[in-house]
Amino acid sequence: MWALVLSVAALLAGWTSSYAAETADYRIHPGDKLLVGVYDDPKMPPIEITVTPDGKFSFPLLGVLVASGKSADQLRMEMETKLKKFVAEPVVTVSVTEVKGNVAYVIGQVNKPGVIEMNPALNILQALSVAGGGNPYAKLDDIIVIRNTTSGQRVLNFHYGQVASGKRLEQNVQLESGDVVVVP
Repeated sequence: MWALVLSVAALLAGWTSSYAAETADYRIHPGDKLLVGVYDDPKMPPIEITVTPDGKFSFPLLGVLVASGKSADQLRMEMETKLKKFVAEPVVTVSVTEVKGNVAYVIGQVNKPGVIEMNPALNILQALSVAGGGNPYAKLDDIIVIRNTTSGQRVLNFHYGQVASGKRLEQNVQLESGDVVVVP
């Protein structure tokens, strides 16, 4: 019965965004919404969880779990292992229902600056397209991407003119969650 409830709930909670979230390589981000349940346990009905800004969430019996950076399947296996202390043969389901945490930002001289959901992934040209392109004042050959890494911030250069003419295509990198595209 819970499998049916989980399936219907996942559909109602935003199945349109689940395509990217259910691919094996999608990694959970802070802000993503998860539907988590333990099959056939009436004491643990499926619940919708929002991953907190620190990448964690709380679950009954297990306490605080780290979700950020893991796939839904990795998180499911971890939860099943930990639940074995309390439930004989736990069957956990984890579905990503909204990918609100997988975002990049486009700021500066574009027509629609702001937050862009990356569902599932976006490169710089695609992000510029979603932002409505550069406005008349944009210096498109001086675009930078600011990326946070474990060793600090890193700057990636992007020269629109080169990429648009089919040269130096390696500049058109896939954006990562949290990247900021700056169009001067």
